[in-house]
Amino acid sequence: MLAASIQVSGEPLSAVEVQDICDRLREDGVRLLSVRGCRLSDRDFGWLCRGVAASRCLAQLNLNLGVVSSIGRARHLADALTANRSLQTLFLHGSPLLDAGLEALNPALAAHPALVCLDLGDCLLGDAALALICGMLPPDGAKSGLRELTLSANPRISTKAWARFSVAVAHSSQLRVLNLDYNPLGDQIAAMLAVAVASSRTLEVLDLEGTGLTNQSAQVFLDMVENYPTCLRVLVLAENEVSPELQQQISDLLSEGEEDGREAPPPAGHAPSSALQPIREKPLPWLPYSNSSPPTVVLTSGVGESLLAETEI
Repeated sequence: MLAASIQVSGEPLSAVEVQDICDRLREDGVRLLSVRGCRLSDRDFGWLCRGVAASRCLAQLNLNLGVVSSIGRARHLADALTANRSLQTLFLHGSPLLDAGLEALNPALAAHPALVCLDLGDCLLGDAALALICGMLPPDGAKSGLRELTLSANPRISTKAWARFSVAVAHSSQLRVLNLDYNPLGDQIAAMLAVAVASSRTLEVLDLEGTGLTNQSAQVFLDMVENYPTCLRVLVLAENEVSPELQQQISDLLSEGEEDGREAPPPAGHAPSSALQPIREKPLPWLPYSNSSPPTVVLTSGVGESLLAETEI
């Protein structure tokens, strides 16, 4: 059976529609499933998770914008992830998980053999959740770990917890993309992240948009990229109190490093995961069930196809 992409956005899903999706999952007919912002009953969410558990080819699952809306749903998803062995990318952006929800998910997330990209932006996470996430960034290659991590807009996390996280980033053996935009990090944590970037042998992209930085921390990053070898090739400093001149200097130096081949090559056997990703959610105001934005429903099939990106309207 040809693998398909199913994408539904901001729509109520009936029991019949959920059953149809589940049948396709069980038949290994779905490689990308997105139900971002969709409304479905707890019973139907449980059925959907059973379909995810049974699938042997599902590579990307998008449950952004409040689909995982309770601790009960988090537990259903954890059970599905425990049974599933194919999922590479999981989006939970805008889900009110809190620390308790991530604690329910953590054993399945940490033990999943294929998961490399995780979006936990705007999930109301705190210090306990961030401590668990540190465990998903192993310091050596003995076990699999995340290569792309999004933690945007989780303002409940304390400075102390971010400091501990910076140490985990410095020693992670696989992390390549880290999105921390719209967290109140400030210059102190940014300086620690600069040290983590300098220590990392893999980190290529760091998004610090809207994190309360000033020229002070930007100067630290400038000194780092000017004087020390680093894999970093993209540093996002928009929406901060950082001068355009400093931002341009950093960008120019990173571009020079990329031209010189300074960044680390992709790990053997791994294609860039961007082909598996829709446009990343940014923590901006949204109305998931607004009638002003028509739903996105896409169904495609093909052998060896690139998974489709969502179209935001």
